[in-house]
Amino acid sequence: MPSGVEALDLPAWNGASGLSWGPRHRNAMAHLDSEVKEECLREDLKFYFMNPCEKYRARHQIPWKLGLQILKIAMVTTQLVRFGLSNQLVVAFKEENTVAFKHLFLKGYSGTDEDDYSCSVYTQEEAYESIFFALSQYHQLKNISLGTLGYGENEDNRIGLKVCKQHYKKGTMFPSNETLNIDSDIEVDCVHLDLSTYPQEWKNSSFFRLEFYRLLQVEISFHLKGIDLQTIHSRELPDCYVFHNTITFDNKAHSGKIKIYFGSDAKIEECKDLNISGSIQKNTQYVLAFDAFVIVICLASLILCTRSIVLALRLRKRFLNFFLEKYKRHVCNADQWEFINGWYILVIISDLMTIIGSILKMEIKAKNLTNYDLCSILLGTSTLFVWVGVIRYLGYFQAYNVLILTMQASLPKVLRFCACAGMIYLGYTFCGWIVLGPYHDKFEDLNTVAECLFSLVNGDDMFATFAQIQQKSILVWLFSRLYLYSFISLFIYMILSLFIALITDSYDTIKKYQQNGFPETDLQEFLKECGSKEKYQKEASPFLSCICCLRRKGSDDHLVLMN
Repeated sequence: MPSGVEALDLPAWNGASGLSWGPRHRNAMAHLDSEVKEECLREDLKFYFMNPCEKYRARHQIPWKLGLQILKIAMVTTQLVRFGLSNQLVVAFKEENTVAFKHLFLKGYSGTDEDDYSCSVYTQEEAYESIFFALSQYHQLKNISLGTLGYGENEDNRIGLKVCKQHYKKGTMFPSNETLNIDSDIEVDCVHLDLSTYPQEWKNSSFFRLEFYRLLQVEISFHLKGIDLQTIHSRELPDCYVFHNTITFDNKAHSGKIKIYFGSDAKIEECKDLNISGSIQKNTQYVLAFDAFVIVICLASLILCTRSIVLALRLRKRFLNFFLEKYKRHVCNADQWEFINGWYILVIISDLMTIIGSILKMEIKAKNLTNYDLCSILLGTSTLFVWVGVIRYLGYFQAYNVLILTMQASLPKVLRFCACAGMIYLGYTFCGWIVLGPYHDKFEDLNTVAECLFSLVNGDDMFATFAQIQQKSILVWLFSRLYLYSFISLFIYMILSLFIALITDSYDTIKKYQQNGFPETDLQEFLKECGSKEKYQKEASPFLSCICCLRRKGSDDHLVLMN
């Protein structure tokens, strides 16, 4: 037999199993199968990193998720605008009622609060007049109020006023002799005044004989009910409110000035008997149907994005196993994170918040719930995330992609820089509060100090901050100048300049990479390897293409469809 025939390694006949291929042919088939798996994995990876338009041109795959996201943006924004207009009516009704209550129950209220309190009194006569004025106004509320108000029950299920006074226990005080004998324990006395008694009878009560030298505060609390009828003009069902009002006469400082605080806590309750004719009920049904459709759209988006993340993790696992098997080493963390699409995570969070917020909105619309604040936070944040997600699609254009890549590259550096600068900022915050707090309104508490310093960093209200310092102490005044000059110089001229330099450096680096090419990672080098593909297409094109086709059909479920 010719030697060339021996080299063919022809199969031998086995009576039990038929043809039996030789070892050389089995090794060739195993090598071919490995190359087929590698090529299919490479094609799956290439398809994964395509944008929706490229995927459509490659496999005529309709970008369902892209269309769904565009539809969701329009619907979520429309929903937010409608809810925002409704929420504005609620906030306006609460604020206008609070202002009306101050004019009704505070004697001599000017219409403008004094700092954080409403008004103040300086004599005993003014204090008594202010207390009994509030009691008298409550008694004749229905005859003087312009609003749709009625009396409400307090915590004890009683209609009327609850007056409590706090004071130190019995003692004596003689300021002229610098003598004080008082018990620091605090006593609280309360009395309930109903509508069956008149203000003249209340004045004669011994309860209202106040000893101001040991008096801490007098608190008058009462409940009122109201109905917001302005929602009818917006074709919405009206809300019923319960206002828990508190008038506090604060004498804790014993400085000769009693500060009067007015607090109003409004709660929305379900109206017990609503009988409204017209198109309001039909409009409510339309809004509920729209909200339900928004939930369906967001649920579909949530399912598709979750599926994409799961399939991406499967594809990453295939790549990691292949890389470890072929190259005997692990893939770097940067390449592993390439499979985790942060935009999908952002969309999932947005969808969850929209679904929960829409359910709360439907309950509020049906007057089963009244938590407007939580619903506003959920819907507002979800809409923010939806519009931020639009940046992803702008990244397909090179002009916008430079900005997006710059933001991504500079973010870690900026966060580390802010952590360092924040330590200096906190130091100035605590120092300004403890030193300048007694002499400057903008340094009274830590929160105000932080806001004031942040305004100074942005160049806002600088001269007013310098001018408002009280010159009662020359030492403190000199310290305030050193404090403000050093803070402004340090943060504006040095820290902000470094902050901008970090972003500029990232921008220059990205521009240079776009001109000269980005550094190639293991993943990118793997995707560029096409020599083996061309080789097997020439040598075993029909066989390889058939196997690739079959394997691709079986492995399409492992692709991440980034439509």
